[in-house]
Amino acid sequence: MASQRKFFVGGNWKMNGNKQSIDEIVKFLKAGPLSENTEVVVSPPSLYLEYVQQSLGGSVGVAAQNCYKVPKGAFTGEISPAMIKDVGCQWVILGHSERRNVFEESDELIGQKVAHALSEGLKVIACIGEKLEEREAGKTEEVIFKQMLAIVPNVKDWSQVVIAYEPVWAIGTGKTASPEQAQEVHQSLRAWIAKNVAPDVAAAVRILYGGSVNGGNCKDLGSKPDIDGFLVGGASLKPEFVQIVNARS
Repeated sequence: MASQRKFFVGGNWKMNGNKQSIDEIVKFLKAGPLSENTEVVVSPPSLYLEYVQQSLGGSVGVAAQNCYKVPKGAFTGEISPAMIKDVGCQWVILGHSERRNVFEESDELIGQKVAHALSEGLKVIACIGEKLEEREAGKTEEVIFKQMLAIVPNVKDWSQVVIAYEPVWAIGTGKTASPEQAQEVHQSLRAWIAKNVAPDVAAAVRILYGGSVNGGNCKDLGSKPDIDGFLVGGASLKPEFVQIVNARS
């Protein structure tokens, strides 16, 4: 079944980069070679969305790192899906653990954002994941299923959504869930989707792993049947990102 789902690798640059460093990233992305069997999307800070989109010229997708739940208005500092589309980008990351845990976005708000982004024709990388104390308390599934419950009612067309499972304790810490740990969660998540959405959605939806993915561990992680790609943080700023894109080839 996994082979029918196109491998997907997203690069989340977070609050990093300037035009000079972005030019370097664009250079190694264009040099590649990037596997034709992988869909690749990078996510620069919102200030640089258009610059990156124009620099890459469509060879790689470009995502915003966040957006708000309405088209326009008195929401200082926010951007809307309409604006993201207006500068030529097709994707947005929503519910990233840093939005949840640093900026205290609720499950409900993330659900509303997902609904609005999809209604405006953006594709969504929807993030879920548990903290270390939640994993140690045996609450991983409870936490991620609750996060999914806020997303599911807001999705009409699952072909426009990619799910990213990111254990918070593995993001930027150098700790990675073992391929077996990651596969276990992906498998239970797919089973949950089959039961709570539909079996055909569970079979088709891509579930990415995120959390200290690098050139060294990407092949082992990518070989697992329910891991359909990665959402990469720090390593997406470095040439090893090409190796990660090519993990399956």
